[in-house]
Amino acid sequence: MKKWIKPVGSVLIAGALLVGGAGVTGITGVSTAYADQDVQRNVVNVVGKGEISVKPDIAYLSIGVDTQAETAQSAQKANAEKIQKITDLLKNTWKIADKDIQSVSFYVQPNYVYNDKDGQKVKGYTAHHTLQVSYRDLSKVGKLLDDASNAGANNIDNVTFSVENRDQFEEQVIQKAMANADLKAGAIAKAAKRQLGMVLVVSQGDVGNPVVFTNAKLDSLATADAGNSTSVSPGEVKVSTQLSVQYELK
Repeated sequence: MKKWIKPVGSVLIAGALLVGGAGVTGITGVSTAYADQDVQRNVVNVVGKGEISVKPDIAYLSIGVDTQAETAQSAQKANAEKIQKITDLLKNTWKIADKDIQSVSFYVQPNYVYNDKDGQKVKGYTAHHTLQVSYRDLSKVGKLLDDASNAGANNIDNVTFSVENRDQFEEQVIQKAMANADLKAGAIAKAAKRQLGMVLVVSQGDVGNPVVFTNAKLDSLATADAGNSTSVSPGEVKVSTQLSVQYELK
């Protein structure tokens, strides 16, 4: 005599879900849909990049003074006098606001010498002080650096050109990044013989800081002997962003 066991509920076959399928049919004939898994398997993820070139509207100048002396106190005092002279020049002659002049580096350190007889010994001290200056009339950056050098600045490292308010370009770079994502996703869908559906998820990744570096120190040294003023060309800077986009595949 055969014994029959009555099935209870739906028994699903593991691994029977196919890409694009609506669900899994159990032994009893009951169909169960797994929408979440279906969506996850029918998507394409791409990164779209957008970039535009714009003219900079602000320069960040690194203007510093290094002073050596026999004692730390004398080095610091002499250096402070030079920095004050440069600060007065920036404020009074160049009309730069207090908020646009910031101390970014300051230290006093010993200078060491070594010989076989005495070993390592301190020989004098160096005081260092650097100002970061924000300046917006880019046509006069070279002249400003020359005046600072004549006032005692002997450590002019870099000029950083940038865009002060990059938000004004945000919409443009986002649109370019989205168009780039559409292009990539469309190409992938076509290669897979599928159709591109709606956008499911969008997130913005790292954005590029629109900066370019000019070695003003070398420019100044190179032109000093010829009696010419320092020439600094701002050129163009890049504003960029990237979007991670997930699309539905049909």
